[in-house]
Amino acid sequence: METVLPQVETMVAVLYFGLFAMSFDFISGYTGYLSFGHAAFYGTGAYFVVLAANGKIPLLGPDTSFVALLVIGGLIAVGLAILIGAVSFRLTGVYFAMITLGFSQVLYVLVRDWGYLASNPRDGPAVLGRTEPFSIGVPGVDSLDLAIGQLAGESVEGLFGVLEFTATEVSYYMIGLVVLASYFAMQRIIHSPFGKVLIAIRENEERAEAIGYNTFWYKLGAFAVSAFFAAVAGGLLAGFRRSVSPDGTFYFLVTGDALLASIIGGFGTLAGPLYGWLFDEGVTEFLSKRGEGGGLLPYLRDNLGEGLLSTEVFDGLTVGEAINTFLNGHAELYIGVLFVLFVLFVPSGLLGTVRDRVGGPVGEAIASRLRGER
Repeated sequence: METVLPQVETMVAVLYFGLFAMSFDFISGYTGYLSFGHAAFYGTGAYFVVLAANGKIPLLGPDTSFVALLVIGGLIAVGLAILIGAVSFRLTGVYFAMITLGFSQVLYVLVRDWGYLASNPRDGPAVLGRTEPFSIGVPGVDSLDLAIGQLAGESVEGLFGVLEFTATEVSYYMIGLVVLASYFAMQRIIHSPFGKVLIAIRENEERAEAIGYNTFWYKLGAFAVSAFFAAVAGGLLAGFRRSVSPDGTFYFLVTGDALLASIIGGFGTLAGPLYGWLFDEGVTEFLSKRGEGGGLLPYLRDNLGEGLLSTEVFDGLTVGEAINTFLNGHAELYIGVLFVLFVLFVPSGLLGTVRDRVGGPVGEAIASRLRGER
């Protein structure tokens, strides 16, 4: 199973970036407006957490609760989204996508060259002013407030007298709780009357306006909600890694990864982008040389045997050399091929296709089966 399943640390990244991809789908999948500059909000949340931890945010000390930083960073992203959306939603289609991309690139250049943010802003800031790790839970209740992080995380031993969790596993479960709560919040909004209007805008904005809805304010509200959760995702990234970079947060290709996850998982499904990013990262790790003790390449090296690996297959090329040639470092190539295949043959994405097969949301279909309905 280690050969197939991603490592726990990879799963932590799947969770917080999956939340970012879900926030992208909230605006793009449910209104039809592609926000190519969505990385601006992801980066805002990430940088805010690190800067606050370094004492560079007025009125916030380095020991401010991490959960409070996530919320405040999200609210700052909401304000930024209102400013960007007030201009961008005057346009539609590709023009909206391009202007949001333009705003994001302006912010990317700003943080990459602003010396206040870090001694080397092109590499990005790291947490230096806070010695305590970031924690998620109920402040003041030690048993319900656990530290996260690659190195500074908190392990749990003897929970209920049986369970034990490493620091990375604790990070996985605690970040997972935030992602799950965020998902339920977005899901509730989607299923509210507000969310129904968003879907109406996606299907036919002119008709929604004709029956009396001011679509501009609905789109702006959806943009603000998606920005809040994108910033929360960025904050989780910063809390776990304790460092951020312009290229890993504000750069437009970060939004491109969210678009990739949404297409693979299914646009307009909310949970689909999380599964899409899990699929992407799982395949990448499976085909990558990075997986120590896991992945296809180490598995073949360990199990084919020296005799078979040294067997010549063509013009002096051995089986072992062929494996290195076609697998080692080429994971992105195969991901690209899979992406093309998804666009051509699975246009609804993973979750979207399953929904089409069962005739509606998967949860409702399962509940109906359990109740014996058809």
